[in-house]
Amino acid sequence: MVFSTGIIFLLIMSGLRVALFLAFPTQGHRFTGLLSSFGLGVRFDLRYAGILTLLLYLLGSMPFLDPFRTKAGKRVFLTLSGIAAFLLVFFYTVDFAHYSYLSQRLNASDLNYLSNAGISAAMVWQTYPVMRILLLLVVGTWALGKLFRWIYRRIARGPGPVPGRATRGWRIGWFVACFLLLGLGIFGRIGQYPLRWSDAFALGGDYQANLSLNPFQSFFSSLKFRHSTYDEAKVRAALPVLAPYFGFDTSDVGRDGRVLPAAFRRQMGVRPGALKTRPNVVVVICESFSAYKSSMWGNPLNTTPFFDSLCKSGLFFDHCFTPSYGTARGVWAVITGIPDVSAASTTSSRNPAAVDQHTIINDFSGYDKYYFLGGSTSWANIRGLLTNNIDGLHLYEQQDYSAPKVDVWGISDKNLFLEANKVLKKEQKPFIAVIQTADNHRPYTIPEEDRGAFRPVKEPLDTLRRYGFSSNNEMNAFRYTDFVYRTFITAASREDYFRNTVFLFVGDHGIPGDAGPLFPKAWTNQRLTAEHVPLLIWAPGLLPARRYEKICSQVDVLPTLAGLCGVPYRNTALGRDLLDTARYGGKDGGKELAFIYDPDQAWIGVVQGNYYYRRQLQTGREEMVPVVSPDPAPPQAATEQEMGRLSAGIYDVAHYLLLQNKK
Repeated sequence: MVFSTGIIFLLIMSGLRVALFLAFPTQGHRFTGLLSSFGLGVRFDLRYAGILTLLLYLLGSMPFLDPFRTKAGKRVFLTLSGIAAFLLVFFYTVDFAHYSYLSQRLNASDLNYLSNAGISAAMVWQTYPVMRILLLLVVGTWALGKLFRWIYRRIARGPGPVPGRATRGWRIGWFVACFLLLGLGIFGRIGQYPLRWSDAFALGGDYQANLSLNPFQSFFSSLKFRHSTYDEAKVRAALPVLAPYFGFDTSDVGRDGRVLPAAFRRQMGVRPGALKTRPNVVVVICESFSAYKSSMWGNPLNTTPFFDSLCKSGLFFDHCFTPSYGTARGVWAVITGIPDVSAASTTSSRNPAAVDQHTIINDFSGYDKYYFLGGSTSWANIRGLLTNNIDGLHLYEQQDYSAPKVDVWGISDKNLFLEANKVLKKEQKPFIAVIQTADNHRPYTIPEEDRGAFRPVKEPLDTLRRYGFSSNNEMNAFRYTDFVYRTFITAASREDYFRNTVFLFVGDHGIPGDAGPLFPKAWTNQRLTAEHVPLLIWAPGLLPARRYEKICSQVDVLPTLAGLCGVPYRNTALGRDLLDTARYGGKDGGKELAFIYDPDQAWIGVVQGNYYYRRQLQTGREEMVPVVSPDPAPPQAATEQEMGRLSAGIYDVAHYLLLQNKK
């Protein structure tokens, strides 16, 4: 009986997916990919049918709630089945209406309309056939309830269990087997990560993704993001504040006064000084590459001597900051050019409403696009961000490599680089590739195959702590990254593509800790160590060596690369070309800045000039601290006010762009 109920729900949900396809056949779909959409959709449906089945199964396994032995069990079973039937009809009815209006599946942000219930109810009444929808809801619930009662009576009239067959061991084995089978259906796949909504956006288009989802999956996946919105008035007020820094169009507002996404679009042509060779691009997102722990700023442990040598022969930006702390937030900032200002408990990559994002990577016309990760992009739902937004992306993950997995993060970084090199050396077209590392992270694995060549070292604990490390394992993992970069550059230098390739290295985030005497106090006291990372652009034979002290950010990575490579691009976010002296350097040098958001402590701020300004979002407390030594003169009140306006403006505009930066 329990499994019959689950199968009925599965069949109904799958049938309603077919109905959605038949009802909305003109949403830009193609036959290609639809079978994959339906196949993935069955797995989403199986999850929620499995949840209901598991609940009924666990309750029915209790003797006093057995639906065929006790009246209470029968009552509980039929009541829960009726509630499930109501929810099924209700969710799909609202979902179809929602999709006809917005071409999107039902999501939890619609709950925000309850704050203006009267206006929202009037809009619904004037837009939809409400009485017919209510009739459908009543009739559908009643019909499903009758169906479950009929099935119950049929099974109840059947023969009971055969005496002697249902031994205790047999019942336990059956219970465990069914429990595991249902658990697998709910988990969605065999592997480290469960089935996630972002898997839908790996199908190649928004229509295919929406077709595969069901309203339960889209609603509950977005529930924690229902308050992820923006304040229109604050965005409108921020536009003139930010325009001198980013070139926004302050006149681009609608007739109703609303800010339009076009206000943030800047079409950038080929700038003077760009490379003429149409170079390849390799972007390395370096795990936990904290500046104060590395050699470039004189750490006596000299953990990254090879990378230091690269910095001395390339364009090295020693005042680069990440907009926030955390790998998922760092990847988001690099790919989209938008600081991830989502709440502390989550990231924008996990937000279904933010999955549609424009990225400058697509402006590299004629380039093949690659993304290499040693583990799985199911982590933090990064797959949705990448596959839904980067055209023609070649995505390589753990299962695509011949190298073995070494820990929870997949294959080793050394093998990741070597596997990427094997792919890139076969390329006949220009390419842009992103390689995301992971080894400089707990559990700090040094593969056995590398220990001989790498040679871990050991330092006294007090020495480690004095120079920013908590253990020898952490320090050696940091040293191992340098070993890995040397291995990669050595291997790449033997290939034809190397001579016409721009390599960019940037940390995904820093590590909070005591920077000691190597940096001003703000690095330690205001946790700038958590966001301060190296940024290196290295292309021997193509670029000169220079060390820049200009303040910059992760969001500047793609505009800088596009400008350097002579790629015209459409900038819709908050990044800027660091090498565009006409806009960013020279007389405009005072407009250098880096926005920082601390989701855990609820601070927003900017690093600009000689100071770091920040404000606590909950209490309104403000701080202004120097970021250079010796301490400069106290800033003027006007400077503090301007930095406060910039912090608030970027924070508000970032919220807007997370939802409006459509590809």
